[in-house]
Amino acid sequence: MESTSCDSKADEQRTDKGMEADSSMSRSDSGSEHDSLDGLPEHVPRCPLTPSLSPRKRTTSQSKTEPPLLRTSKRTIYTAGRPPWYNVTGTTFKEAFVIGLCGGSASGKTTVANKIIEALDVPWVVLLSMDSFYKVLNKEEQELAAKNEYNFDHPDAFDFELLVTVLRKLKKGKSVKVPVYDFTSHSRRKEWKTVYGANVVIFEGILAFANKELLKLLDMKVFVDTDSDIRLIRRLKRDISQRGRDISGIIKQYNKFVKPAFEQYIEPTVQVADIVVPRGGENFVALDLIVQHVHSQLEKREITVRSALASAHQGQPLPKTLSVMESTPQVRGMHTIIRNKETNRDEFIFYSKRLMRLLIEHALSFLPLKPVSVETPQGSVYEGKRLSGKRITGVSILRAGETMEQALMAVCKDIRLGKILIQTNHDTGEPELHYLRLPKDISEDYVILMDSTVSTGAAALMAVRVLLDHDVAEDKIFLLSLLMAEMGVHSVAYAFPKVRIITTAVDKEVNDQFHIIPGIGNFGDRYFGTDAPSDLCESDEGMDF
Repeated sequence: MESTSCDSKADEQRTDKGMEADSSMSRSDSGSEHDSLDGLPEHVPRCPLTPSLSPRKRTTSQSKTEPPLLRTSKRTIYTAGRPPWYNVTGTTFKEAFVIGLCGGSASGKTTVANKIIEALDVPWVVLLSMDSFYKVLNKEEQELAAKNEYNFDHPDAFDFELLVTVLRKLKKGKSVKVPVYDFTSHSRRKEWKTVYGANVVIFEGILAFANKELLKLLDMKVFVDTDSDIRLIRRLKRDISQRGRDISGIIKQYNKFVKPAFEQYIEPTVQVADIVVPRGGENFVALDLIVQHVHSQLEKREITVRSALASAHQGQPLPKTLSVMESTPQVRGMHTIIRNKETNRDEFIFYSKRLMRLLIEHALSFLPLKPVSVETPQGSVYEGKRLSGKRITGVSILRAGETMEQALMAVCKDIRLGKILIQTNHDTGEPELHYLRLPKDISEDYVILMDSTVSTGAAALMAVRVLLDHDVAEDKIFLLSLLMAEMGVHSVAYAFPKVRIITTAVDKEVNDQFHIIPGIGNFGDRYFGTDAPSDLCESDEGMDF
């Protein structure tokens, strides 16, 4: 089975390559298409780059009675976000909880995994199958496999080194690439799946407990015990219908390899199991015990970030990584217009765009350049400069950060764009990651991270952590914002001292609702013409949940 993010129904769990969580589990996207919001929930406002000037009502997240996911024809989007998995220093505070499921072939491990996922009722769960980690076969081994003469149930058939590396990174919250195995051709496909953002990882496989390094990564070990006759019947049905095998070949392989391997390598590992589940997915008592334990462990790992940020770094000097654009009369005049509550929407958009363009141009001056010589049309040599790096990628923190994309595209030709949706949970006050779509190979790029305003820095902190989890170098991240509060500047700089912070202005205060004072109001509402209900306390960062 391929690795995938999961909801309660297995067949509907797979998302497309996006949320490298391109989906909302967080799989980071493999493409840089601009239609990255096609899979977003209806309650998330779509934000065109050139907004219509007709005002519209502001929408909020779904009520608590609705399920925390949205299914489309191509993907599943979780509308329940992922809370912070790091502390105020920006380092990963809580690792994913890993459940290991072991048992004989066709014992019902995947069924048990899906029952656990359904009963857990939490978002951001990854189902990782050991079947994805079969070794690449050489020509001779391919011929043996075609004759059912290759032992796929022996430990030597698996790439344990790659498996341990992937599971260790996934447990630490990193983005990982998982191979996809084709059982028909007995080979790995060229396309690997990207998985990111798991709170819970369910790892299942026949030899899940057979490697000492793997065992160290498992927080709970479950052995699925099913009668051998039932397992054989299931294997016959599966291999005939799903893998194109014939009955005689299946029986031959079972007697020669599967049954002996179970007795020698799999059955003895029941001794290391924390829980043994007889009858597999039909044992609801055992499943209930597992779910209760996982819930208790997740509750212990809950942390708060925004409140900690609000009380930290008071009275500290502004960091050296901060660059505030010179407050020329022109810049000051534009700030006067967009800060004025009486400014109409048309003027607010126009002067915001002007400021964004100036900010982007200012930010590009901090990119490293290398000397280069070019020949002019007159035949002379000009000593110039060129970007010292592969490319630049823009990533916007939705929704207000997306308003800065037009200015970036106007300045940087053919730039790739990514998007991160972070919403504030109205009950906890914490930022939550809902959606992620990043271009392929972003780890090689300089990344311009954009948000219109930064108050406490909670949303920016989460976005930077996401980029670091995708192996973007910290000193290659540039955080751009039209307006920042000192608190937000300190929060980002303290957690990520190598990130360059660039803005047009810094205000000193943040009020009890985490609004910047004197501030600019809710930038997204003023730009898109949406009206925040009076009983909602939306942060200047992200969107209210």
